Amino acid sequence: MSLKTFAARIYAKWTHRQISRWANNPIETQQKVFKNLMAKAKDTAFGKDHNFKNIQTPKDFANQVPIRDYERLKPYIDRVVEAEENVLWPGLPLYFAKTSGTTSGAKYIPLTKESMPTHIQVARNAILSYIAETGNTAFVDGKMIFLQGSPELTETNGIKTGRLSGIVAHFVPSYLQKNRLPSWEVNCIEDWETKINAIVKETIHQDMTIISGIPSWVQTYFEKLKDASGKPIGELFENLELFIYGGLNYEPYRPKFEKLIGRKVNSIELYPASEGFFAFQDQQDDKGMLLQLNSGMFYEFIKSEEFFEDNPKIYSLDEVELNQNYVLIISTNAGLWRYNIGDTIQFTSLKPFKIIVSGRIKHFISAFGEHVIGSEVENAMKTACQQHQCSINEFTVAPQVNPDKGLPYHEWWIEFDQPPKDLNQFAETIDQSLIEQNNYYKDLRKGKMLRSIVIRSLPAESFNAYMKSIGKLGGQNKIPRLSDHRKIADQLSKLLKS
Repeated sequence: MSLKTFAARIYAKWTHRQISRWANNPIETQQKVFKNLMAKAKDTAFGKDHNFKNIQTPKDFANQVPIRDYERLKPYIDRVVEAEENVLWPGLPLYFAKTSGTTSGAKYIPLTKESMPTHIQVARNAILSYIAETGNTAFVDGKMIFLQGSPELTETNGIKTGRLSGIVAHFVPSYLQKNRLPSWEVNCIEDWETKINAIVKETIHQDMTIISGIPSWVQTYFEKLKDASGKPIGELFENLELFIYGGLNYEPYRPKFEKLIGRKVNSIELYPASEGFFAFQDQQDDKGMLLQLNSGMFYEFIKSEEFFEDNPKIYSLDEVELNQNYVLIISTNAGLWRYNIGDTIQFTSLKPFKIIVSGRIKHFISAFGEHVIGSEVENAMKTACQQHQCSINEFTVAPQVNPDKGLPYHEWWIEFDQPPKDLNQFAETIDQSLIEQNNYYKDLRKGKMLRSIVIRSLPAESFNAYMKSIGKLGGQNKIPRLSDHRKIADQLSKLLKS
């Protein structure tokens, strides 16, 4: 056992005890976070506008501060972008995490000296929790890679600006730098295809033990490695132990990954975002992710089906239920107040509080009142792939409201890695799974308002071609699992015909 692995084991045990303390006292922990947020921000422009100094309870907070998404908070953020101090949080942020918006164009998410460390600590704690649970430490002596955005930063009125993953790259501890790939020069390559080929060349002869990134892009990396080496990934990297991922559900990709690797590899799911690092998987036999209650974020929840009501009920942590879809509302030590990040989550455990990401409140299909969400289509795909012994590279779903003939339907655009023997039976399995999961969909199918799903099988590289066509190939960009419109489907249709 090396000194590094011995130290990692000791540190992991200590970290596990620290996590257990707040995880076992969740309500008290969140109350402390709430009070600290109110005290720190009471003299900011936002705090004065919303009377923070007189807010004593979360109920007062809810009465004083409306829920906002980025668009509604933008007038305040614009002032911060112009380098005005003490607007949302004391002083100025250290960084802006720049992300692509929808109606607002680029979004600038502030990262402060209080919030930035939590992104690093939670990522570190995810690995330490794995060590504490499994006792495995050998991998810390090997090489690790995180497929991420460029670490090169620009400045916005004196505030460093870049992608979150690129900003985080500046905080890798010095003791890990020599184990970390790709090199700084390769990581700074902007063009995704050029970058991934350079990463393959740089890593193909290394002892890679940890690989991290969005599943769809790691899959591309694995495929190129296999083509270049002629070996399964597990043979090429004999000591590969851990795949760390976030951003997409891994389950639709798992069969393809295990085929590419040639064996099973342990995995850890993370729930990071520019707005905060919300949760991580802390047990290998439990897919739920431990909600981070002690990381400078105060949480509120709204049931998905009530979200678009005029005055939806706000649920506190001690009121939530298992297996119910909630819209996640956050208030943070980066100055995001009662902020809707757009994700929906479900609680899988209440002791401790663990969650899964079930979808996006804007990413759903309800063209006919069916309210189908991301987790439902992913579960249906997983069931069908297992039953029909096939695997996929990528997929997305859209409604077809005005077909040339017959009833409307949901159109599934799928890029198969290994197609099913019978596509019609495969489609029937997906359709039946949706019927079992979603009563609204069931009623529409039984009432002959919708026909069974229709599958459009796409050639290899179709989704990469689509992402390249909109300038979002690689990095942390990902395909929405489903949409309530046909923008993506229509573009894929053009690619299919070309």
